[in-house]
Order: sequence, then C-alpha cells, then structure tokens
Amino acid sequence: MKISTRWLAATATCALLLGGASPALAQDSSKIDSLLLRLKDKGILTEDEYATLMARSAVDAQAPVAAAANGNSAAVTTSETQPPQQAAAQALDGRMVRFTESGVGLEMGGVTLKVSGSVNGFYTHDNPDRGGAGRTVDGGLAGVGSSSSSIRNGLLPGFLKVDVTTQQGGWDVGAHFGLYPGINSVSGVGGANSAGTPQALATSGIDARQTYLTFGRAGFGEIKVGRDIGLFGSDAILNDITLLSVGSTGGNAAPSNTSLGRIGIGYIYTDFMPQITYTTPKFGGLQASIGMFQPLVTIGNTEVNKSPGFQAKLTYDFKAEDFVGHAWVGGITQKHDGTGLFPSYTGSGFDLGAKLTYAGFGVTGYYYAGSGIGTTGLFILSTSAAGRKRDSDGFYAQATYTLDKFTVGGSYGESHLDLARGEINPTLLDTNMSYVGQLRYGLTSWVTLIGEYTHTRSEAQNGNRAVSDALTSGAILFF
Repeated sequence: MKISTRWLAATATCALLLGGASPALAQDSSKIDSLLLRLKDKGILTEDEYATLMARSAVDAQAPVAAAANGNSAAVTTSETQPPQQAAAQALDGRMVRFTESGVGLEMGGVTLKVSGSVNGFYTHDNPDRGGAGRTVDGGLAGVGSSSSSIRNGLLPGFLKVDVTTQQGGWDVGAHFGLYPGINSVSGVGGANSAGTPQALATSGIDARQTYLTFGRAGFGEIKVGRDIGLFGSDAILNDITLLSVGSTGGNAAPSNTSLGRIGIGYIYTDFMPQITYTTPKFGGLQASIGMFQPLVTIGNTEVNKSPGFQAKLTYDFKAEDFVGHAWVGGITQKHDGTGLFPSYTGSGFDLGAKLTYAGFGVTGYYYAGSGIGTTGLFILSTSAAGRKRDSDGFYAQATYTLDKFTVGGSYGESHLDLARGEINPTLLDTNMSYVGQLRYGLTSWVTLIGEYTHTRSEAQNGNRAVSDALTSGAILFF
C-alpha cells in the first residue's frame, strides 16, 4: 500500500510540475509550493532537496515579473537556475525502480541487482558390478556393489546467485555471491558435498562456492578477487552435456549433493578456489585470463605450501553466419613443499578444447595432460607414497543435434593415470572411461526435461575392472 501511494503521488506530481497540459498551473507558484511540500511529506524529497526546489520556485516566480518590467513577456530562466519542474523530475527519477532488460533484477539509483538460479532433481537407477577381488580399482569411479535407486541432484546442485553491480568513478564494480544447496541429505563431515546419508532427520548442505568482487572498465579489462571457478579445466565442465544431468553417479545408494558427470572421466575438476585473477579486454574474439590461486595441498601430504598456485587461460570466439566457434587453451602450475621423506615437487599441466556449432549441430573436443596434477580432482593421486610425480591425461568428444525443442547428444571420454617412476601399485587406477547418451526436451524457457544412459568402466594397472550402468530421468530449471 505504501509503494502504491508513493507511485500515485509521484506520477500526479510529475504530470502537474511538468505542466505541459496546463501552463497556468505550471506558473502558479503557490500550487507548485504546495505540491513540493506534499512530495517532502511523502518522503520522496529530502529536506535539502525541498529547500533547494522551494528557492528555485521563488526565483522562477519572479522571472516573469522581471521580464515584463524589461518589456519582454517571455518567461526567463537563467543558466544558473533549474526549473522546479525539471529538478523535481530528476529527483523522482533517482528514486525510480526499474526492471532490468533481461533476467530477474532491478535497477535503482544507478545500482543493478540481479538474481539467477537453478533447481534440479532426477530419478537414477544404477546397476554396478558385484564386489570381489577382481573388481578392486583404487581411484576407480565405476560403482561396485548392489543395484540402487535414488532421487538425487545431478552434476549441478541447485544454486542461487546474486550480483550487485554499478559504476563508480569510471569503474564498473560488482559484488557476487553464489549459494549452491542440494536436495540430498549429507553427513556434513568434510563439507557441504560430503557423503550422502539417506536417513530420517538428516539435512542437505549449502555450498557457498562463490564470494567475489570485480572491478574493471573498457580498455583495462577486469580484476576478480575472491572465491570463484578456476581457469584450468573450467571450459571442459561448462561445455559438458552431463552438467545438466547426472552422468556417472559417484555413489548412487547414498547420493551426495552432486554426481560426477564426467569429472575424472575426461577432465580434472576445475574447482571453486580463492583467487586474484586478471582478464584482459577482448581483442576481436581473443581474450586472456591469468590468476594467482590459493595453493592446494597434495592429498596424502598436508604440508603447507609457501608459494601460490598459478592458472591461465586463452579463449577465442568467432562467428560466420550460422557457424559459431569457441576455442580455449589453459595451464596450471603449483609448487608443493616437501616434508620429511616426502620431496618437493611442482605439479603442472595444460588443457585445450573447442566447441563448434552450425545450425542445430554441435561438436566439442577436449584434451588435458599433466605431471603431478593427479586425476579426478586437483592433486588427488598426484604422487606415489614416496612423493614421486605421476603423469596423467584425458579427453572427451561430444556431439549434439537440436531440432525445435528436442536435443539429442552423446559423448565418450577417458582419464588415465600412470605409475610413478619405480612405483609398484597393481590395483592403482589406470583408466576411467564412460559413454553417455542423452535426450532433452525444452518444456518451457525455464524447464528442461532430460533422459540419460551412462556406462562407466574403471580399470586398474593389473587389469582389475569394474563396470556400472545408470539410467536417469528428471528435470532442471534455470532462471
């Protein structure tokens, strides 16, 4: 009711003060003064603004008299004064609230507030191999055990992102927050995406993945400070079709807030990390980013590292009529300090990929390789027990076709891990692989229905092997 009253008052006052339909009223200073007083009483004008406008109203009321005395019947407004009609309109405009041109958001007083989010849920049935000596693969991602059904999140949990942006002193500045709640109950031991606990009186986790600020301007680029997605491997997951669905389950009997998708089965997870990153302006379709990152410990060695990690990425976007392309190359390096018999080492790697679309067809190819960067997650299984580096690499290939509201897609990918020099570890992972078939239907501009089949296989250095097959159906919403 309060908003409605302010709106009516502002609208009526603008019409009267601008005075196009009634010149006599626009020249009636007593009525203008009365309307300005009402604006102040409604809280639309501050005391200072009211005093300023009243003073200008008094000047304007005398202007016609002075003009007539000089033989000029035209109203006079000096360059140093502003008509109260215009000043009041500007004051009101500064208090106006507008919808943003796209998305869900508001513009008010030079500040833009935008909210975006996603929710998903899937029924997944997973049919893995039974356990046994020949199924043991340390680091394998194929399920082992009994078949299971779940109602779960996919590779994405839900998310709610808030962006507050404005211009100050010639700079575009912004504050960004991202909360990622899941629908599945978790133990909470080890973080929001900890092991699932499908039992009564449990609760899901909320992963605060994004908290960062940005500032930049044309010709300078942008600086990001805070926690956000990394550079190495980020385009791999953002262009993966399983990002919208489940892919490999990563444990279906007791699901966590996220599945694996193709993490560890074609690329290493980029992760969300504390960072200070600079991104250049675009030069044609070319753009570069380089960042300094919180150093991560080697899994199995908790020694604190003295030096930060570094990541970089170069992207190129191009378009020719219906042909659109996006290509990237990235890199990562980080020094790990040794402790005791565990030597120091530097883990480093690179990745490259491209996504090409023409009309309704799309193809994506990706490859990565590194030494001492591990597999599945950064610096997981990156060294032997003696601290010697293991080499790793992987790839995935993907194709999609969209016709009207339907999209059909498929992908195949592998991740490989080598033994370190002199290492004997027969059950250590050698290869994780999967192939995925997916069908999507755009029910509305927000809601997409998805059906998917995923076959996952893990193999050890000694030939041990585990296989699992998952069927998924559900929906994902973005706004």
